[in-house]
Amino acid sequence: MNYGESITTDEGNPMDADEKRRDQLTTAPKADESDADPRIDVTEKADGVTRIDVRDDAKVRPGKAD
Repeated sequence: MNYGESITTDEGNPMDADEKRRDQLTTAPKADESDADPRIDVTEKADGVTRIDVRDDAKVRPGKAD
């Protein structure tokens, strides 16, 4: 791949951000589709405040491993 070249799907179409994320998170040798599941919820309020919450069902969460 050349610098500046866009990433494409198997059909040759440019990938959008969600497709690039899924591709990146599922290419590791032991990865599965659930590795690309959403991990956060983002809420933007009318006053300009953005809230980011880790989802309750996130496969990976911040903090120490149990």
